[in-house]
Amino acid sequence: MQNKDDQPKYFLQYLSLAPVLAVVSVVVSFTTWAVINYFFPDILMFPNP
Repeated sequence: MQNKDDQPKYFLQYLSLAPVLAVVSVVVSFTTWAVINYFFPDILMFPNP
């Protein structure tokens, strides 16, 4: 049976895996891009006359 104190150590080891870090970084970057694009839309949304 596993020790209860080992669970946080294994969870931190899981979070440091490359696929998990890749998914988290892609989600954070696209969320940041979407929020910035929502508040400051590009010129294609409002073309000049």
